Amino acid sequence: MNETVLTTAEKIRKLEIQGARNVAIAAIKALQALAEQTQAKNKTAFLQELKEAQNVLFATRETEPLMRNAVRYIIIQAQESSIEKVEGLGELAASTVTLFLQNLEASREQAAEVGAKRIRDGMLIFTHCHSSTATRMIAKAKSEGKEFTVICSETRPAFQGRITAREMVSLGVQTIFVVDSAARSYMGDVDLVIVGADAITSEGNVINKIGTSSIAVLANEARKPFYVVSELLKFDPETLCGAYERIEQRSPNEVWSEPPQGLSVRNPAFDVTPSRYIHGLICEEGIIPPQSVLETVNRSYPWLLKQL
Repeated sequence: MNETVLTTAEKIRKLEIQGARNVAIAAIKALQALAEQTQAKNKTAFLQELKEAQNVLFATRETEPLMRNAVRYIIIQAQESSIEKVEGLGELAASTVTLFLQNLEASREQAAEVGAKRIRDGMLIFTHCHSSTATRMIAKAKSEGKEFTVICSETRPAFQGRITAREMVSLGVQTIFVVDSAARSYMGDVDLVIVGADAITSEGNVINKIGTSSIAVLANEARKPFYVVSELLKFDPETLCGAYERIEQRSPNEVWSEPPQGLSVRNPAFDVTPSRYIHGLICEEGIIPPQSVLETVNRSYPWLLKQL
């Protein structure tokens, strides 16, 4: 197995590489390295190497459809190519990775531009965990001269909310940091809730960091708009065939490193926010009802459904 693939997989598993976008980028760059370093003698052997790398990368995290979609896309292009020489396939894989990364960046910028229009002067915005797309959206609004305040929840047990808080402060955004359990205390004053997504199902449900669904319920109770900002490439095509999005269970040590003997500690990394709590999905195609995500994905990325 290619050393770069193994090293990348280990970093993803240990959370040294975090965030759906960063994980996906690292994974396909590892495939690019494999393609450049391959010792395969023919197309069949080359595709087998890619498939083995895919298996290693997919085993690192259960809830990473963006990474799975990105890796599958690279392999699909190689499989369907008329190129037979390994050297040519390696060049194709490298150029495909470059193109995918360009499209991924463009989709984030488009979603951010759309979402920034929902932010107005004087708003109080609540956000949970860390999303590079949500941060980009807020940064875009700030660059347009808007003044607003962002409340960041700490997002236990890994405290990803601290990443968001640091980024907000660096952008010059007035920022308030609160513990997760304080969300209800502030929701009545909030104008807008913005979160990212790790996965989107065929029903328009969103999988995001644990605690997101609770915040969505609180926003619904307080009648505050709850938006999810995400690239459509986080759609999970496997859910179309009836599969449930897998919820990763992290080490209990993240919650309590030395618990009393006999105590059972659970640490789900994500939860599911039903589409009925989502005011709109902010994506590269605009703001869409979450229930229409399948139609929009089919129009924008038909190859995603071709994977099935």
